[in-house]
Amino acid sequence: LFVLFCWLLWGDFSWSMKERAVPPITQLLLKGHGAPDSLIGFLIGSVPAILTIGIGPIISYRSDRHRGRWGRRIPYLVITTPVAVVSMAGLAFTPHLTEILHRSLGTASPGLHPLSIVLYGVFWTLFEFASIIGNAVFLALINDVVPEKFLGRFFGAFRAIGLMAGILFSFWIMGIAETHPAWIFLGMGVLYGAAFGLMCMKVREGEYPPPPDEPSEGRGGFLSSARTYFRECYGHSYYRWFFISLAFSWMAFVPVNLFSLFFAKSIGMSIDTWGKCMAAAYCISLILAYPLGALVDRFHPLRVSLITQAVYVAVVLWGGLFVRDAMTFGVVLVFQCTLAGTWMTAAASLPQRLLPKDRFAQFASAAAIVTSLGTMLAGPLMGLLLDLTGQVYQYTFLVSSALAAAALVTGLVVQVKFGRLGGPAAYVAPQ
Repeated sequence: LFVLFCWLLWGDFSWSMKERAVPPITQLLLKGHGAPDSLIGFLIGSVPAILTIGIGPIISYRSDRHRGRWGRRIPYLVITTPVAVVSMAGLAFTPHLTEILHRSLGTASPGLHPLSIVLYGVFWTLFEFASIIGNAVFLALINDVVPEKFLGRFFGAFRAIGLMAGILFSFWIMGIAETHPAWIFLGMGVLYGAAFGLMCMKVREGEYPPPPDEPSEGRGGFLSSARTYFRECYGHSYYRWFFISLAFSWMAFVPVNLFSLFFAKSIGMSIDTWGKCMAAAYCISLILAYPLGALVDRFHPLRVSLITQAVYVAVVLWGGLFVRDAMTFGVVLVFQCTLAGTWMTAAASLPQRLLPKDRFAQFASAAAIVTSLGTMLAGPLMGLLLDLTGQVYQYTFLVSSALAAAALVTGLVVQVKFGRLGGPAAYVAPQ
């Protein structure tokens, strides 16, 4: 079990490094080429959501039912790892590719900045394509190979590794993001390709029961599979409430996370100081990660995540009302980031504890569809509001607080239904 944890966490470290590095640097590069906040919100917030809706259910449904010599999860991870590496290399070489394309088009070229935005958008989409598939299958792999009684503690360690990656990036690398983006992209590509690929080689899946009979191939088979998918995943009101609660929770983090860097620059905080604030929050979350995991195993992730959500609502509301300078922004940013991380740690094993184990990837993708529909709207709408109000970034905190309050209310409904289904001691996932 210890060796298994080590390989999974090693893969998670490389995953976390790329996720910490690629989105904020891509944001900065898009902004530097004149992309408006609404477009940045669409690319960074909506494109991943669209891909999740489009390909997540298909991959998850097939992965649950796949049986092969390498298992039902590893093959999908092996295929998508090189795609992610190629996308990061493409982001690194976009300035050179832009110049080549600009010269080739001649007078037909729209200009260096528009071409750069298009190419960054293309490689960002390719990056998210690989990441969406990899994330869905990686979490399903964890659900398959980690014993349920250790899930809270494993995800505590899982979050700790991710936070270490965040500290490493925010404290030592973020400060050079504007001057050496290509080297960072290339370094992350090499790290991810080597580390995640090695994890795929070393982790072995167990035996699975035979999959249910599949409909015949063709249009009729696809439609039958789609009907089965939607009936099983959305037919029970308990799952619908759970999916909505998760969606509001993740939507609540979008406004602040997506635009906090721009907020910092608007009030005179340097990127380096912003990175140090993020690193401080990650350090606090790192200290809390494993104890939170143990707390979750003892008291259940649903209870702990709801309490955290309530505190988050209050803190972020205060930030929206009273942040006016770099000092108060830095304080609220550290608290907001810490609380967001606390919720992520507390809720990390929540899907594994509430969804059917034999069809976990399928149900998790159904939750991701609902979440993606929300985040797909949250990013560009927040960006549009900022464009219309002249970049009044305090609104990001107020919108975040309202969304978190909606997550808290819907989560309490899930808590009531969860109790009726047996609660922590006797819960059985509805079929």
